[in-house]
Amino acid sequence: MRAIIVRDRDAGVGGLTLTDMPYPHAAENDVIVRVHAAGFTPGELDWPSTWTDRAGRDRTPSVPGHELSGVVEELGYGTTGLSVGQRVFGLTDWARDGTLAEYTAVEARNLAPLPADIDHTVAAALPISGLTAWQGLFDHGRLTTGQTVLIHGAAGGVGSIAVQLAREVGARVIGTGRASNRDTALALGVDTFIDLQTEKLEDAGEANVVFDAIGGATLDRSAALVRAGGTLVTIVMPPKVQPRDGRAVFFVVEPDRAQLTDLATRVRDGRLSPFVGAVRPLAEAPAAFAPDKPTPGKTIIRVAED
Repeated sequence: MRAIIVRDRDAGVGGLTLTDMPYPHAAENDVIVRVHAAGFTPGELDWPSTWTDRAGRDRTPSVPGHELSGVVEELGYGTTGLSVGQRVFGLTDWARDGTLAEYTAVEARNLAPLPADIDHTVAAALPISGLTAWQGLFDHGRLTTGQTVLIHGAAGGVGSIAVQLAREVGARVIGTGRASNRDTALALGVDTFIDLQTEKLEDAGEANVVFDAIGGATLDRSAALVRAGGTLVTIVMPPKVQPRDGRAVFFVVEPDRAQLTDLATRVRDGRLSPFVGAVRPLAEAPAAFAPDKPTPGKTIIRVAED
C-alpha cells in the first residue's frame, strides 16, 4: 500500500515522503480500514508518540495522521460490533501508525458507524475537533443550559464546533480570535466576539466555562474571567494561573464511540457542520503539513474515492 512516512525526527516536515509500506496486520480486536479521507494535526511531528511506542521503543518509520473515514476491510480476531464493508470514522491511537495511508489498523472501539449520507471528507474533519469540543464543554466544563461560555479561537477547527454545540445546548457564547475571524464566528452563532489583537479580553466579562485552544498569555489571563464555581478548560498546556474560586482542567482528547455517534447524528441532521478547508490528495500531504499560505478550516487528505 502507499503511505506517508517520516523516519527522521530532526528532518521535520521535510522528512515526510510518500512510499510503499506493507499492508498492516490486524491484531486482536482490531479492524483494517481502507482509508477514504484522513485528517492530521500540523504539530504532531513534535509529539513523542509519533516516534516511540508506549514502551518508549523507536517505532520509525512512522505514519502520521490520526483521524480517518473509510470502510472496514478486515476484522482482527475477536473483533465484534463492526462488519466488513461497513462505513466507519474515528480517532486512531497516538502511538500507532496513523491514517495517511491507504489502509490502517485501528482498535474497533475507536471507530463509530458512519451514516451513508455523510461524505468521508466531512467525517474525517470530525473526530479530533468534535470529540475535543464535546469533552471540553460537557465532560470537563460541565456546561449546561443558561450558562455562559467563553471560547478562545472560536473560528478554528475545535472552536467552531464548540460554538455550535454550546449554542445548541442553550448557552450564551462569547468568542475570541483575530479580526479576520469575526464574521465566521458571528455566523456560527457567537453572541459577542472579542478581537484579541485590538480589544481587551477582560471586556468579555465572566463566564461559567472558559474553553481555551490558544494557550500562552491568553490562557493566563483567562483565569480571572472564570465565575465562582466555574471551570477553565484548556487543550494547550497545564494552566499556570488558577481561577480564584473555580477549577482548571488540561486534557488530551480520548476516543469515544458514543460521542462520535452523537456527533455524526448532528451532522446528518444539519445541526453541526465541521469546518472543512482544503481537500488534497495523499501525494500532497507533506506540503499540507506546512502550507505556504495557511487556509481556513481543517485540511483533509483524500486517500481514495467513494
